[in-house]
Amino acid sequence: MSNRTFTMIKPDAMSNGHAGAIVDQIIKAGFRVVALKLTSLSAERAGEFYAVHKERPFYGELVDFMSSGPIVAAILEKDNAVESFRKLIGATNPAQAEEGTIRKRFAESIGKNAIHGSDSDENAKIEGDFFFSGLERF
Repeated sequence: MSNRTFTMIKPDAMSNGHAGAIVDQIIKAGFRVVALKLTSLSAERAGEFYAVHKERPFYGELVDFMSSGPIVAAILEKDNAVESFRKLIGATNPAQAEEGTIRKRFAESIGKNAIHGSDSDENAKIEGDFFFSGLERF
């Protein structure tokens, strides 16, 4: 079990002005920010990041969406980080997310669900390494 996880505030939440409120909720939930950046993904980079979904029917739509505007990428630290963060963000479908979760508060739909959270310790490391060098972690 790792104490780090990775997240992205997605283009929908960014365009709706929710980034600050989301980061605030993350910090208030006891996560320490290890790395943070405002960036964007080209279609090519989004395709690389989501390559695991390449054969899924939603892949093209996902790549288009994730390259449609700026994102905030972050590495977060807390005991049992991946599981704790998954609870904080809530179900992918905001209609099924628990009250008070990030997706219940800020997501528009299953596709525009405001935030990404790593689903395993292994993926948290891979995803964090995709966005951040060792010099960008504190």
